[in-house]
Amino acid sequence: MPRIIDGVKFDFSDVLLVPKRSTLKSRSEVDLNREFIFKHSKQHYNGTPVVASNMDTVGTFEMARALAQVNCFTTIHKWYTIDDWKNFRDQAKENPKIFDNIAVSSGYSETFVDIIRRVREQFANHTIFAGNVVTAEMVEQLILTGADLVKVGIGPGSVCTTRSKA
Repeated sequence: MPRIIDGVKFDFSDVLLVPKRSTLKSRSEVDLNREFIFKHSKQHYNGTPVVASNMDTVGTFEMARALAQVNCFTTIHKWYTIDDWKNFRDQAKENPKIFDNIAVSSGYSETFVDIIRRVREQFANHTIFAGNVVTAEMVEQLILTGADLVKVGIGPGSVCTTRSKA
């Protein structure tokens, strides 16, 4: 049976990232690159940890090519065919770094957690993206279960209706 969690909840529109004083003279001096070694796959990543959504209008091969130039992630939408993927791979100037993205609109089910566990067992060296969730507890659960990266946010985009569905 679902339970209601009391207390204050925030949306992306409720949060302001407060700037602080800086010695930088220009925004162009900002470096958002970070280096990670993923917990389960042990693969290395050095880049800007920004993720383009796997929506059909955003998570495209074109977006992936553009964001790869600045070492950002794109989670590709599910509508491409196997032939589309082969063409994407064949057209790439270098072998694209491909991670496994396992996404559902809301990752709050034991079935989803079990899928992450089974994929991790079967593909120990793959880097696994899992999501979408919004609580620290579920992020922790997915990481402990086998996810290397967790997508946080359910329906934060202006055209997404996931949160308004009953």
